[in-house]
Amino acid sequence: MTIDKQFYLVYTINNKWKGKVIMEIERNYYLNKLITKKENKLIKIVTGIRRCGKSYLLDPIFKNYLLENGVDKKHIIKLELDSIENEEYTNPKKLYEYIISKVTDDKMYYIILDEIQKVDQFESVLNSFLRKPNLDVYVTGSNSKFLSSDIITEFRGRGDEIKVYPLSFKEFMSVYDGDKIKGLDEYINFGGLPFIATLKTMDEKIEYLNYQKDNVYINDVIERHDIKNDEELRTLIEIISSSIGSLTNPTKLYNTFLSKGCKNITDKTISSYLKYLEEAFLIEKSKRFDVKGKKYIETPIKYYFVDIGIRNSLINFRQIEKNHIMENIIYTELRRRNFNVDVGVVEKRNHTNSGKKSYKQLEVDFVVNKGNEKYYIQSAYSIEEKEKKEQETQSLLNIGDNFKKIIIVYDHFIKWQDEDGIIYMSIYDFLLNENSLKEA
Repeated sequence: MTIDKQFYLVYTINNKWKGKVIMEIERNYYLNKLITKKENKLIKIVTGIRRCGKSYLLDPIFKNYLLENGVDKKHIIKLELDSIENEEYTNPKKLYEYIISKVTDDKMYYIILDEIQKVDQFESVLNSFLRKPNLDVYVTGSNSKFLSSDIITEFRGRGDEIKVYPLSFKEFMSVYDGDKIKGLDEYINFGGLPFIATLKTMDEKIEYLNYQKDNVYINDVIERHDIKNDEELRTLIEIISSSIGSLTNPTKLYNTFLSKGCKNITDKTISSYLKYLEEAFLIEKSKRFDVKGKKYIETPIKYYFVDIGIRNSLINFRQIEKNHIMENIIYTELRRRNFNVDVGVVEKRNHTNSGKKSYKQLEVDFVVNKGNEKYYIQSAYSIEEKEKKEQETQSLLNIGDNFKKIIIVYDHFIKWQDEDGIIYMSIYDFLLNENSLKEA
């Protein structure tokens, strides 16, 4: 089913950032996902980094969709479980009894539970709802438990995850008061948390991101995992933030700690911290894939931030290097479009003058897959210089299959294809057209 009417994510703000602001941002990509999964007899689990808009996706966006399509408002049961007035329903039995008491006929009821992790033993409650044929259940949660192995096991075959990312550049531009060139500069500096789009000045945006960094994201990880030495975690985050798009592993990170004079941390602790940051949706990892050998290389790997504004805040807005940030933004957009994204490795064989063989590993920034779609993508800030163009095309020319090979460039130009079949695309065309790869 497609959307008959546009629905919007409405933000009402009145906290330490004074005043009341209403911002309408289209998020139809995620609404369509919910529509597709409606009444599929699975629990719809909406996950994502905090402040990315999960709650508003369900209410008012999805709730309004249901009402506009004939669902009686009495058949939509919504609870905000992090609200003080609903504190009693964090007890699993009371939550179950409350929901069941509202179900008075055999028609379909839509259950929306915000911040479900507040409920003790929420897994058993949700599984109990699944046994009711006229309950369609939707939940949000910011807790890392939504990605932990025990919850994945608990809901295997019974849960359907909808992962929400911060605003895409296209969503950001739908409300940005300016052209796309200035808009991308804003996006590169401050990212896509929806509240950022409501703020007017640079100081306000920096203040907001710093507040979230210090009082929400890092503190969540520290409190959730009872981390005693939070300076080690903060140092690790700074190292990762400073090296986005670089190959690394716990051993390499451990050596970086040693170079900074930190001798107490172990590579095992570093591995745990990296996992915590992934579970909090702050970062994602991309494994290396041997394109010709068709196998994964376990280490080293790359880490990217889910929101570039948070990354910039974590290093106090130093190192705003567009080439590295551009690579991160392309990665996040590909993941938002539901692609699997790996770092490609291509082996090139050469013969020396003496007849001996030599081997060189070339890197493809992204090997992108979804179903029968496959693309090889390079991120290049510029290809004006001949040497730079040859550097970016070398790995693509050595792949040897017929899938599309694309170089995304930080510039505004009309898409074109060279004599080797490599497609050159502007970063603006890639970000603003969700079908840009298929249409390339």
